Amino acid sequence: MESLQNSAEEQQYTLYKDNSWPNKQESTNHYKSGVGGFVLVHAGAGYHSESKAKEYRHACKRACQQAVDQLKAGALAVEAVAAALVELEDSPFTNAGMGSNLNLSGEIECDASIMDGKSLHYGAVGAISGIKNPVLVAHRLLSEAQKGKLSAGRIPPCFLVGRGAHDWAISHGVPPCPSEKMATKFSLSAYKRNKRKMELAEKMDTGHNQTKKSRQSSGNENGLECLDTVGAVVVDLQGNVAAAVSSGGLAMKHPGRVGQAAHYGCGCWAENACNMNPYSTAVSTSGCGEHLIRTMLARECSASMQSEDAHQALLEAMQNKFIMEFLWSHTTESMCVGYMSAQDSKAKTHISRLPPGTVPGRSLAIEGGVCRLMSTASPCANEFFTLSTTLA
Repeated sequence: MESLQNSAEEQQYTLYKDNSWPNKQESTNHYKSGVGGFVLVHAGAGYHSESKAKEYRHACKRACQQAVDQLKAGALAVEAVAAALVELEDSPFTNAGMGSNLNLSGEIECDASIMDGKSLHYGAVGAISGIKNPVLVAHRLLSEAQKGKLSAGRIPPCFLVGRGAHDWAISHGVPPCPSEKMATKFSLSAYKRNKRKMELAEKMDTGHNQTKKSRQSSGNENGLECLDTVGAVVVDLQGNVAAAVSSGGLAMKHPGRVGQAAHYGCGCWAENACNMNPYSTAVSTSGCGEHLIRTMLARECSASMQSEDAHQALLEAMQNKFIMEFLWSHTTESMCVGYMSAQDSKAKTHISRLPPGTVPGRSLAIEGGVCRLMSTASPCANEFFTLSTTLA
């Protein structure tokens, strides 16, 4: 049980679910006249300090606005979700793109992935350096794969890592950015602080038990200071869904490490409703990649949402498999989200926090709002619910 509780300690996700779309046989004109489009973003798992709450909210608002602007211009969900992620990557306060965590070598290596619910195509990059917006590379990989085979019948890649990913990005028009320019005063300060902690822990290494204790202490402290994978889910005017995530990975990670943000079915998942699935679902996860990879969290969330009693099914899934979702859910101390429909004049933001007296990793908060996309008036209702429970 201890390992399972630990695996839930730094996990969050946002999820969109809807079953109101007409059948495929119906005209797309019905979609355009009835569906308003919607975006939900999150700024990563971890602890959101009150002193930076304004910056987190602004980043989420800008991301929502970028996505909605794309939707109003006629963009598909996969294009809008990429636009939202670019805004989150450009914020120096998130652990994605600019300002990402530095690895053991003092370098920035990023992961990102994107999935189109209409085609089920997916694109991803792992441990990529020198690219300010890794989600653009993931999106380009997805787009190129949709064009079909390469010369001589070669299969186009959907997932590239390291130097190969960087070179492919440059050759396909994604602008480079020196890693030293991607580091911010916040990420550099965190790196120096974490490096001192590691050096102190190594000096105090007087035995196996002491080493284990000091490493655990360092990890817990580091978790409170850093955020993780950012993400977004979008539904467009035609009812298509898409999801994307981007991350600088764990602080002081080993060079070359690839987290859940790049892995298929782990970082994000999007799937339009079909005969086998009554609901359209889009999922974005955030947390400790090693744990999320083993559970294929994003895909598991999507499958759980197909239940008629989805809320209860997801609560059971959280307790049994340590996965969480609805609109947003977390076991970390806090989670910052933003959401907006195409009919809203501005985005709404919220920093969800565990109730006072609860223990991170052993308590679960589920919150959400109701958005009526088929209504022309007040699409995002003020109905808001919260649920807190303790994990067994």
